[in-house]
Amino acid sequence: MPLDYPIHRRTLPNGLRVLVSPDHTVPNVTLNLWVGVGSRHEETGRTGFAHLFEHLMFQGSRDVRSGEHFEALMAEGGRLNATTWFDRTNYFETVPSGALELALWLEADRHGRLLDAVTQENLDNQRDVVKEEKRQRYDNQPYGTALVDVYAAVFPEGHPYHHPTIGSMEDLDAASLQDVHAFFRRYYAPDNTVLTVCGDVEPEEAFILVERHFGPLDAQRRPARADLAQLEPLTAPVRVERRRSVPNDRLHVAFRLPVDGTDELVAATVALDCLGGLSTSRLVRRLVRREQVAVGVHATAWGFVDGVSLGFVVLDIAPDADPETAELALVEELDRLATDGPTAAELEASLAQNERAWLSALASQEERADLISRSTLLHDDPGIVNTHLDRVRAVTPERVAEATRRWLAPDSRAVVAYLTDDVADEEAVA
Repeated sequence: MPLDYPIHRRTLPNGLRVLVSPDHTVPNVTLNLWVGVGSRHEETGRTGFAHLFEHLMFQGSRDVRSGEHFEALMAEGGRLNATTWFDRTNYFETVPSGALELALWLEADRHGRLLDAVTQENLDNQRDVVKEEKRQRYDNQPYGTALVDVYAAVFPEGHPYHHPTIGSMEDLDAASLQDVHAFFRRYYAPDNTVLTVCGDVEPEEAFILVERHFGPLDAQRRPARADLAQLEPLTAPVRVERRRSVPNDRLHVAFRLPVDGTDELVAATVALDCLGGLSTSRLVRRLVRREQVAVGVHATAWGFVDGVSLGFVVLDIAPDADPETAELALVEELDRLATDGPTAAELEASLAQNERAWLSALASQEERADLISRSTLLHDDPGIVNTHLDRVRAVTPERVAEATRRWLAPDSRAVVAYLTDDVADEEAVA
């Protein structure tokens, strides 16, 4: 039975794209905003700004004091947060239906009138908060910087996805208040934003409330850079080795993938499921259960829109086992998948997992709102929430084998190896 979640769409005169998906099963409503600014929009020497603004957006605006956004909505029984990623910054809250207008007023004030509160004191304070976050999430975690190394190994210097969303602390230290204000004016505008309202509200009521609060905000009217052309796979293997005091050897084996929203990416994602994305995947069966040279295997694909996506397999090596043995096994399985394609059981398992994950996400009001915002901002197609599984179901063994040959060839891999060493850090790059 095809999915048929109701989605109503309207674009305000200032360019704000508004989506409403009514759902009266519970008396609350989710407000979800995707702003078209993430780390891929940052310039050299100005990294970390997108993530910095995720923090600054809670420090007050023209009519809201610092911390009041949280206080006001939590007092109504709401929950809220924000995240930053390569392609966007996301702000979201779920509140009782009667608090929807309060949430909209708060969001409109900070999205349109934030800079009244972005003082030197607030900037300095949030720079320190970001530095502490970096220490906790990256520097002081055993494998905390592994993905940073993956991005740098897979994507060339100067590419939008070369640096992580946390950015450079040196860049943040060098940023002036004028630099930060200019970044906000460039990207935080209604015609660079998608607003989704999902839950216990009638579409027309939601549109009226959104226009009341967001309608007066000025459009940006600055043309966005066109997305880059598809980045081809690596032409030769890349290897980064770091010796660290880590619990066990770990390999990240990464690949450039086709851009998000393409049939090729879906097929490559299924290929990664077959390799290591499921509990029944061939690398799990071979390396963890049979040969016992790994204690864990994980594989995933991340869809990006600016000319490339990212796929990787993570191999956690068993004590006293040789990482090279596990890596060679991965190469063998890649060759076998490229030649023979997936079995019927592997294809069925991947489809079942994709259906379970997608339907589970849509069953959550908050995740459904997020998926609607995502598909609208990145692809201008909110209906993807209803059609995505059709694209997954259309994948054939031949297309998986073709995607493996094209995008997951062993010679196109970048390996980031974190190897146990209790003495000192070393780095070798080939």
